[in-house]
Amino acid sequence: MHRSILLLAFRSILLAGTAWAEVASPPAAAPKVPPLLAAALEKLAQHTDRWAYTQTTIEKDTNGKTKHETVVRFDPSLPYAQQYRPLKVDGQEPGPSDLTKLRRQGEKRGARLEREERDGPDPKRKTVGELMDLERATVAEENAGSVTFAVPLKQEGNNRFPPEKFLVTARVNKERGAFENVAVKLREPMREKIVLKIKSGEGSVEFSSVDPKHPPQMTVIRGAASASILFVPFGRAYELKREDFKRVKPYGDRFEVKIGPLKALDF
Repeated sequence: MHRSILLLAFRSILLAGTAWAEVASPPAAAPKVPPLLAAALEKLAQHTDRWAYTQTTIEKDTNGKTKHETVVRFDPSLPYAQQYRPLKVDGQEPGPSDLTKLRRQGEKRGARLEREERDGPDPKRKTVGELMDLERATVAEENAGSVTFAVPLKQEGNNRFPPEKFLVTARVNKERGAFENVAVKLREPMREKIVLKIKSGEGSVEFSSVDPKHPPQMTVIRGAASASILFVPFGRAYELKREDFKRVKPYGDRFEVKIGPLKALDF
């Protein structure tokens, strides 16, 4: 899922009038992130990567049949190569290849975090969170307990989610000022290149309380998509569940490596 300039001509007499209006009128206020949404973002920033947890990942095919299931313990307080520890792979004890795969995953994660801390985010692969145009967010729905914001996506640097094709929403709890849900959904079918047609796609992140002393954390992440290649249909769905949370100090803190709060929001 990867994506002018309008030139306006004025008569000379209108140019003069426009210039006067620009001087006489105060500059428009810069757009701001809605306060409730900003509060949720601040909480996310303060608590990203400060929890160890057990994550169960289930991948299913279009018929709902489980294709792959893994149970992994993630602990960001450990050295990067040790942060992912497999517990079960398709119901079996992990083998040497599983251990090697997750060790490399941890090493790559560490290298990426340190590179982004040094050079900035990778412009080629931005997450949904990084692509959200928060200053243009509008209220889509509100009730006694929460506000749901519709958040446009940015065009610049977006090679995954064409803004006109996707709808992103973020629901924030009024009392806690924290996220309850963030979701992205394909508005209509789209074609990638010539042979690939994406018929549907959606993802969501659910936030739940894991410790009353701290804001809710991401506990369930879901995603699904259906597409066709040369008219041959295929699809996949996945669900990640996180539990057994434990508060920890990130290993990267010793190197002053920090994760952007929106980096974690992805599907």
